[in-house]
Amino acid sequence: MAGVEKLSASRVARISKPGKYGDGKGLYLQVTKNMSKSWVFRYEMNGAEHYMGLGPLHTVNIDNAREEARKARTCIARGIDPLRERALVAAQNKSMNTNRKTFDDCAAQYIENHKKGWKSEKHQKQWEYSLRTYVSPRFGKINVCDITTSHVLKVLEPIWATKTETAARLRERIERILSWAATLGYRDAENPARWDGHLQELLPPPARVKPVRHHPSMSYHEIGAFFSRLGNERGVAARALQFVILTACRTSEAQAATWQEIDLAQRLWVIPAARMKCGRQHRIPLADAALSILDSLQGAHPEWVFPGGRGRPLHGSAMLDVLRRMNRGDVTVHGFRSSFRIWAAERTAYPREILELALAHRQGTQVEEAYQRSDLAERRRALMLDWAAWCATIQSPPEM
Repeated sequence: MAGVEKLSASRVARISKPGKYGDGKGLYLQVTKNMSKSWVFRYEMNGAEHYMGLGPLHTVNIDNAREEARKARTCIARGIDPLRERALVAAQNKSMNTNRKTFDDCAAQYIENHKKGWKSEKHQKQWEYSLRTYVSPRFGKINVCDITTSHVLKVLEPIWATKTETAARLRERIERILSWAATLGYRDAENPARWDGHLQELLPPPARVKPVRHHPSMSYHEIGAFFSRLGNERGVAARALQFVILTACRTSEAQAATWQEIDLAQRLWVIPAARMKCGRQHRIPLADAALSILDSLQGAHPEWVFPGGRGRPLHGSAMLDVLRRMNRGDVTVHGFRSSFRIWAAERTAYPREILELALAHRQGTQVEEAYQRSDLAERRRALMLDWAAWCATIQSPPEM
């Protein structure tokens, strides 16, 4: 039918500007200035205009939204207000539910339902710890249908300025759990943990409370001289730091590297998805200098490339200790990724896509990622060889 179902799942994923996008017959995708996407059904009844929220995009996909809009239109055709009908159904569900759910009950069930989709067990433990520490003492035993903005603020306000990042994540987790509870009919009020048009009026934006601090990094002009000095440092941690610099990887990826991940024949380091922040396998082409480091460590341990004490991998702070020992406590290990990225942008002509893949960063929409399945490892090989050559050359300071 003309004018109906104008949107598609791929177009919805690509939308990047605030506004309302019509799908036809009263169904709209609403996008806020903060790029929060949700479905709204607009209808008229008894001479008045009404808007019926159908849920956020991350919970309700386009097919579900169309089905809910169809049900609402059926109600209207029968002379029934769909908003009133939904409220009645929710009230009936609530009265039928003799075991009313507490927030802790809902949180536990939400985690159980979603943990298989999370990238690691660590992510699950972070959810459980934050909710147990900050939320459960405040309103964990309260019926989820009775939780209000006041309850949420009692959790967030004490830590909003002192533990801003934790508080921001906690707010989002509470919002998702309450949204889940509403979808199952355990509550029918507006979500008191939502940010847009609600808590943003009561709390300052997290970025203003605690501005983002980037990892201190070394100028790429200093890398050659530093790398030369680092070669004179003894110990596994120094070799690991050299390897981190040459591969532009994250600290955790190097410290837990195993020999099973090293493909010497293909000159590749293949990090499995379970160990990657992006949740996707990452292949890193290895230059001669990186292979030389690996060769020097052969036989040190049967499993770990960079072994620590007591048969465990290298400790997380070991490479930072090397920096401090070399009187370079002004930079971080992670900051070398920034040094690499700035060098590549200013001193090479490699496409941005290649540079971002080298850092294992996600790019584009989910639709674009679905079609771009190659990691372009061979095209990245030249980039990593050029970087290794730069690291092996002592540069003159840039002219001011």
